[in-house]
Order: sequence, then structure tokens, then C-alpha cells
Amino acid sequence: MNISVVIPLLNEEESLPELFSWIEKVMTEHQFSYEVIAVDDGSKDDSWKVIQAQSKQNPNIKGIQFQRNYGKSAALQVGFEAAQGDVVITMDADLQDSPDEIPELYKMITVDGYHLVSGWKKKRYDPITKTVPTKLFNAATRYVSGINNLHDFNCGLKAYQKKVVKSIEVYGEMHRYIPVIAKWAGFDKIAEKPVQHQERKYGKTKFGLERFVNGFLDLMSITFVGRYGKRPMHIFGTLGVLSFFFGILILIYLTITKTIFGVVGMTNRPIFYLGILTIIVGAQLFVAGFLGELIARNGADRNHYHISDKTNF
Repeated sequence: MNISVVIPLLNEEESLPELFSWIEKVMTEHQFSYEVIAVDDGSKDDSWKVIQAQSKQNPNIKGIQFQRNYGKSAALQVGFEAAQGDVVITMDADLQDSPDEIPELYKMITVDGYHLVSGWKKKRYDPITKTVPTKLFNAATRYVSGINNLHDFNCGLKAYQKKVVKSIEVYGEMHRYIPVIAKWAGFDKIAEKPVQHQERKYGKTKFGLERFVNGFLDLMSITFVGRYGKRPMHIFGTLGVLSFFFGILILIYLTITKTIFGVVGMTNRPIFYLGILTIIVGAQLFVAGFLGELIARNGADRNHYHISDKTNF
């Protein structure tokens, strides 16, 4: 199978028939073998009934329904697990992502050899309350992740090699950081394609301020896990040793000033308590790193690494 199109959705009953028809038209014109996996993330409208009706008309359309709303990341993860296509393409269900971009995205994966291609909505039709936070979010993500060639990390229109989606795990609100997760997993051939952004025809945006705040918290989380998930002692141990060493230096200084220079009233000086505090914090950080190392070494995925290829196995 050439392409799997994974579509997470929530309350998009009006746009689904037009979207499915548009995808079918593009696939037929380019003679792609394909499947559409629509993941209904606990919709309260008739989205699931629309998916059921469309799947009877077109056997390439498949549906997965959640019992309740779990979030876009969960919907993508389940879609990735079910996808069988050599190239997996994700898009939103609100008709703001154009299926006409699919052939070029497919080419960039299969011919140009990219692991992941992310869309860039260069000209957006979103309200300023969404565009300004998005620009701040993208700038912060570029700085932290080191992926400097992407302008729009959160664009729903992306293409992946099949092995990428089968090797990564998306949860929480981590769908915003799939390029970062892919990079930490070793899939660093990441490109960007300017894509057409359509005005929303039906419904209303699901974007809220809380998603913007949660996004930055998730960015810190995925960065920490990606860098130190399998070697926690490197971060906690280093901070612990530095803090402990700083505290020792303070206490040595106080000892010298008392024994050599005869300064009294050491316990009344704030620096005395700072020295004790940094030693205690340093010891705690070191122990945290040691315990984290034990957990990592004895975890179920302690030897789970992403293997690019095997031969003569």
C-alpha cells in the first residue's frame, strides 16, 4: 500500500464528506493505493455516523472511535499503530489542510528520502489570538530542539516514512513535537514544505490558551526525556556534584575565616545556611540520579533502541 492518511477529528461532521471525497479524487488521479484512517476522538455530534456511512461507500475509508475524548496525540498514536502504508500522511479534518499536497509530500518521502516532511502554513487564515502564540511556540521549539529548518512544528499536515511512526510514541500533548521526538529517535532527515492553508468552512477552532501553556511544559518534558531518559545520572549527578562542591567551598571559607582570622558568630551569617543547604540539595540530587539510573537500567525498555536496518539476520 502506498499511503495511509491518518485523520484525528473532533466534532467535524460537516466537513468529513467533502474531505473524504477530495482525498479519493487525489488518490485516483495519481493511482495511489491508499487507506484513510479517521480517528473519532469522542465527538458529540454525528461524526461517527458520517464515517460509518462513508466507509460503506468507499472501502478505503476506515474508522476508529474513542469512547471519550483523549486528545489529538492519542488519536494520532492509535492511527499510527493501525497504518499500513509505506508513507503515512496526517492532516486535520477541518478542510484547512489541502489533500492536493499529498502527491508532493509522497514524492519527498519516497524519492527525496526524507524521514519526515512537515507542512508550513506560510499564509494563515487563523485569528491573531492563535497566530501570535503559534509564532512564539515555534520560535521556542526551534531554539530548544535545534531543528532550525521548520517554521511550523504544529502543522497538522505531515508526511512520514512508515518506520518513523512505528518507532515513536505520541502521548499527552506531544503531537506538537513529533519532529522533535523523531529527531531524538534518530530520524533526522527532516524537511519542510510550504502548503496551502484553507479558511475554515465549518465549526470552530479547538485552540485554547491552555494548549499554548501546556505546549511549553511538554516541550521541556520531551527535551529532558530525549536527552537524559536513558542516562538520568548525567543530569542529576552533575547538578548534585556541583551543588555539593559549592556548599563545601562555602564551609571551607567559613572555617578559614574562623580559625585563621578569628571571626565569630558564624551561625548567624546567611552564607552558613546557604552552604549547608547546597550540600543537602547536592546529596539529594545525586541520590535522585542514582535511583533514576537504577530504574532506567531495570525498566522494561532499558534495551529498546531504534534499529534502522538489519542484514543476514
